[in-house]
Amino acid sequence: MSVEPYREITFDKEGDGPAGQPAALAALARQGVTDLVVFAHGWNSSPAGATRLCSDFFEPFPGLLAPGVEAGYAGVIWPSMMFTGEPGPDYRALVTVLPEKEPVLDRLTELLVTAPADEAAFAEFGALLRELTGVAGGADDRAGVAGPREPVPEFLVADPVGVCALFTEALEAEAGRSESPEQAAGSGGGAGRAADPGRRAGPAEGFGEGLKRYWKGAREVLRQATYYVMKKRAGHVGEFGLGPLLGEVARAAPRLRVHLVGHSMGARLVAYALKGLPSGARPVASVTLLQGAFSHYAFAARLPHDPGRSGSLRDLQNRVRGPVVACYSRHDTALGVFYPLASRLARDSASLAPAAGPLGSGDPRWAAIGHDGVQAVPGTVVRPLAEVLREGVPASGCVSVDTADVVRSHSDIRRAELARVVVSAARTGR
Repeated sequence: MSVEPYREITFDKEGDGPAGQPAALAALARQGVTDLVVFAHGWNSSPAGATRLCSDFFEPFPGLLAPGVEAGYAGVIWPSMMFTGEPGPDYRALVTVLPEKEPVLDRLTELLVTAPADEAAFAEFGALLRELTGVAGGADDRAGVAGPREPVPEFLVADPVGVCALFTEALEAEAGRSESPEQAAGSGGGAGRAADPGRRAGPAEGFGEGLKRYWKGAREVLRQATYYVMKKRAGHVGEFGLGPLLGEVARAAPRLRVHLVGHSMGARLVAYALKGLPSGARPVASVTLLQGAFSHYAFAARLPHDPGRSGSLRDLQNRVRGPVVACYSRHDTALGVFYPLASRLARDSASLAPAAGPLGSGDPRWAAIGHDGVQAVPGTVVRPLAEVLREGVPASGCVSVDTADVVRSHSDIRRAELARVVVSAARTGR
């Protein structure tokens, strides 16, 4: 680990962790620590990889702190899956976090490898996805991991051929963006067609060997299904694990200032920790969300397209003594391209929805907070990174920081500039 003192906070999928974790953090205050920086990794991280990320991310901090600031550091390690995809689709790796679904994952892997060119195989694929995610076959189902009040994402219950076609065309469209105009013109123009998940594929493209093409999209659909499971898990761990833990720390060490930082799905986790804080507890002095994989309307009291509804984290920024900072980048195609598509298919703009594609990217209902920052919260301040590095982060309220100058992809967060944003939000910098 690049910094000391460092503590690791671990949770299982239910948000439970080893006894003594709150006491270990509170003990840091008795050792002179004034500020505790807590970092939560995103989805698709092994425990060892998450610890390495914490070490890399924390490394610049000691050199940025003002005299008199004694910082401690903690990494939140939660079961977020390992989904490598390199050099081939390693779907078996999902067994490490979904061991009870091993037979389902075995059959899903077999279908994706063999890519049978028949509709019955796609129908089986759709049924297996519903079994994997714990939802039934109807769009109105409320069972399993979907919870009692949240609708099941449409892509899990719609026609599997149409859904896989949709994701195939989204992937090809994104690949086409990296081609020259001449290459794109030579590709036959297929990437630009708009697919409909309820559409039945036509004879020329949908039957026989034509169906094999849609297994490319099926791989992305599986990623979104597992993303959906991890989305639920991140929120649960934040609300029922990290939030109550921070409440215990606050009771034992009331003067310790806590600064929450989360990347991707870890941003959802730390945001939901605000929801899980005990009544009256306000240990959190700042929150920094790095490429947050949840709705940009999450903190809104009213959704612009549906004023009768609010964001899933309505007004929780008021539980933070300092600013809530959302760092975003237009170069993050994981959020800018694949977040809106599945969010649209999930019909889920108010809560934290899965990934997406270009067919939804023009509609603000489906955008992620890591794509364009906090939206629909009056008084939100928007700043370019250069200005924040020069003048600092505002002392309170929601702040959106455009980090596109340094963040070139979804996982590009090992940056000293982002550490400086966190330190500025925490009011601990030189």
